[in-house]
Amino acid sequence: MITIRQRGDFKNLTSFLERSKEAFNLGILDKYGRQGVAALKASTPKDTGKTADSWYYRINRNNGTVSLSFHNSNVNKGVPIAIILQYGHATGNGGYVEGVDYINPALQPVFQKLADEAWKEVKK
Repeated sequence: MITIRQRGDFKNLTSFLERSKEAFNLGILDKYGRQGVAALKASTPKDTGKTADSWYYRINRNNGTVSLSFHNSNVNKGVPIAIILQYGHATGNGGYVEGVDYINPALQPVFQKLADEAWKEVKK
């Protein structure tokens, strides 16, 4: 007669698999974060190039969700320059500089690729 005894549980294996899954998802977001920053840098209107060079991304984890967000650190006197380039702004002498929609067209293909890759994962 053969007797098999098992003690414990699969907590360590489950934990390892969850961490692996999370690392895979973060890797995908990191890949598209880098692509998004490159696209934003290339499409940002350039005078000095400071705004174009100031793009970065963050991967945020909160309550079981993960998000990818893009930010620009070029702020002058409390005004985020990337935003006023996008939406326009008043000038000091009463004029107005019209904005240029450069953020949405730059990120749309990146988001589409991310969505396509995520859909492939769902279908597996």
